[in-house]
Amino acid sequence: MTDRADELTLVAIVEFAVGAEAAGQRYEDAVLALLERHGGRLEQRLHGTDGQTEVHVIRFAGRAGYESFLADPDRAALRAALGDAAPTTRVIEVHEV
Repeated sequence: MTDRADELTLVAIVEFAVGAEAAGQRYEDAVLALLERHGGRLEQRLHGTDGQTEVHVIRFAGRAGYESFLADPDRAALRAALGDAAPTTRVIEVHEV
């Protein structure tokens, strides 16, 4: 059992490239599916009303899981395949108040 104090909660703000929204969403589908192998889970996925943005709330059992997710070669390959059409993402570490 994981100590909740070790958990890492992130909010990812994902901006899709103009004209590549569908490709960006497919990329996010594939990348989010990799979370579990690193002790992560998607808590919430929200689509912006602008059609250009998604917001993800993601929780990892610990920082090491997040770091291994970032280094995942499958994730890197998916991103490389998308090239300039890859979304940009801002990640914010958060905690409950």
